[in-house]
Amino acid sequence: MAGNQNLHAAARAKKDEFYTQMEDIANELKHYKEHFRGKTVLCNCDDPYESNFFKYFALNFNALGLRKLIATCFDGSPVQGNELLFDFGDGTDEKKIAYKVEITEVSDLNGDGRVDLADVRYLLKNDRNALSTLKQHGDFRSAECIELLKEADIVCTNPPFSLFREYVAQLIAFDKKFLIIGNQNAITYKEIFPLIKENRLWLGFKAGDMAFRVPENYEARETRYWQDETGQKWRSMGNICWFTNLDHKKRHEELVLYKSYTPEEYPKYDNYDAINVDKTADIPYDYDGVMGVPITFLDKYSPEQFEIIGATESEGKGFSNGLWIKSSSIAQPLINGNRLYKRLFIRRKQ
Repeated sequence: MAGNQNLHAAARAKKDEFYTQMEDIANELKHYKEHFRGKTVLCNCDDPYESNFFKYFALNFNALGLRKLIATCFDGSPVQGNELLFDFGDGTDEKKIAYKVEITEVSDLNGDGRVDLADVRYLLKNDRNALSTLKQHGDFRSAECIELLKEADIVCTNPPFSLFREYVAQLIAFDKKFLIIGNQNAITYKEIFPLIKENRLWLGFKAGDMAFRVPENYEARETRYWQDETGQKWRSMGNICWFTNLDHKKRHEELVLYKSYTPEEYPKYDNYDAINVDKTADIPYDYDGVMGVPITFLDKYSPEQFEIIGATESEGKGFSNGLWIKSSSIAQPLINGNRLYKRLFIRRKQ
């Protein structure tokens, strides 16, 4: 499908290849183990030769009690030569083909007395049913990849940031459970915020700084960029978080509030009928009205403690739920005419 091929060429042009570290995956996934037993997991943005997501689930296939693991990738790998499992083929364009891996069992295939990554390598090299090529370039929107999505119970991956809206929309349309990485700014996307407001999507455990391997063709940057001793390029971002609809204990832990409300410390916005709270830790325990808080509040949000009412800035007044009190083209909240950064509007539950 030429259309899919062109779409992925465009995605690569936007520098969307950020490869997640095993440590970050393991640290997040350890909180969701009970969700995976007997389930089929799909990693549909993950080259089986490069992805730590595939590596994690293959190594923990038995410990998690998975029924099946599926991984797909689009053709044209930008990090050839850095394969995590093994070097496939003869180093030619064969490695650029879109692959699909399906695993239903990981056992001691090489007879060395233990089950580890070597057995996964053996499986992919010797079982023709485990590894096969995709005909439609591996785009997650292609018909053959959608069929795999229908089969899956849980999707877990790091999707292209530039396609995040479309990626989440597909997961919601097919009613899938998921645990994915995204930019924190996606919280106020008009396609994402309503899902958060309706408690159909929330944040996972990790939010903040995260480092990623990037392809060789990525240009050097003055900040948040480095090369390690092997020459591997790295980028980091300070606003990365996990988005999920898998329940976890953190989202039910109520925030301890210790500050009392005063009009001087918590002024009202010029253009929103709400008070401003600059830090999540400063939310007053005795104010029952609407409060504007930073989007980082969502990392501490408990649906039993707070109600999310609206959001500002990138999604404008259409999501302010009647809080917009002055006619203005400025979607950012104002205090004494000065603009503030994005805010979520919340109210304490009684």
